[in-house]
Amino acid sequence: PTGTGQGPTRDDPGGSDTGHPTAQAPGPSAEPPATLAPGRPVTLVVGGDVTVGHHYQTYFDEQVGKGRSRDEMFAYGFREVKPFATSGDLFVVNLECPYTDSEEKLPKNFNFRARPELVNVLTAGGVGVVSLANNHMMDYGAQGLLDTLTTLEAARIPFFGAGRNLAEARRPAIVTAGGLRIAFLGYFFLGTRNIEPPQVYATETTPGVAGHFSDVEEMERMLREDITAAKAQADLVLPFFHWGIEGNTTPEPYQVRLAHAAIDAGAAGVLGSHPHVLQSMELYRGAPVLYSLGNFVFGGNWNPRDKRSVLWRARFSTAGYLSSDVLPLRTDRYPEFPVQPVPVTGAEAEGVMTLLRTASQEPGRGLERMLPALEQGEPGEAGARPLPSSNVRGGE
Repeated sequence: PTGTGQGPTRDDPGGSDTGHPTAQAPGPSAEPPATLAPGRPVTLVVGGDVTVGHHYQTYFDEQVGKGRSRDEMFAYGFREVKPFATSGDLFVVNLECPYTDSEEKLPKNFNFRARPELVNVLTAGGVGVVSLANNHMMDYGAQGLLDTLTTLEAARIPFFGAGRNLAEARRPAIVTAGGLRIAFLGYFFLGTRNIEPPQVYATETTPGVAGHFSDVEEMERMLREDITAAKAQADLVLPFFHWGIEGNTTPEPYQVRLAHAAIDAGAAGVLGSHPHVLQSMELYRGAPVLYSLGNFVFGGNWNPRDKRSVLWRARFSTAGYLSSDVLPLRTDRYPEFPVQPVPVTGAEAEGVMTLLRTASQEPGRGLERMLPALEQGEPGEAGARPLPSSNVRGGE
């Protein structure tokens, strides 16, 4: 089945049309998660950073100019990975470019955008829900973000992590998949290394992304409040962070702190992106943490040095995480096939798995429970590698 999600709703007569259901107001911090009766498992597939503007748009236009159809080029980016990407109930990615024709750039080194028609790349790829909480969503200012929200709503793709104001940016996308209600929350947080313009963050009255500029205590407070509110409406809560240091396979201490705080507050797992490379994976209290999934369909760089990436496929029930596997990828085959990830096998797949093993062996975080199967697992469907099972939600 393809990734699916509920379409836009207009549930706020006050004018903040979100494209997804409204969360309750944030409440106090949650107690540790209770174990619920298992239901039908849901399968999620998660990819990393997606930018379908910049070099992707350039290649799109070049190929259409040479006679390829627009529909063929909409399908191009996800073509080689779509069978695996849509093998679950829902396909989730980080969308790292606004859909806009605005010319009003924020002052920064790199500004990404894509024409609104390129939302068809997501729909052709089977994407069911997107995170907008990242450092490029406001590259073309408030208008760029507003255009993006309108474009996604028209395409019936739920979003989270950004909005017309802070309340909307913190509001979860609640998507029904496999019979379970899953609440997705998104945050952009770089700690003391943040060099983005402060206006990328939403306020009570201005558009932007969810998160905090640099204060980890305030970020943790927001996270706990939002998870508590989301748990009242959903079977599972999954925060998706944009964080860490670019090019660094080791998570920063604040990433570990926030990931563990999220799970302590009741999240079923934690997803991550931003470093443009794979970072470690772990199980904390039986819940998975993926600190960075690396690049995916990433048009921000024609020919990145590190092309190792994965798609992560996981099964959850109302009791939490059950099991998962990963599909090793190469992010492109430049110059013949730029910005098009492809599954890899043999020595190249082993190189991806070696990176995961190496990145995930820092002591003291229960990693030995998440990664043993990386040593032992044999390739399965389409070259996917199994990860260990766990539905234990007890303490360390």
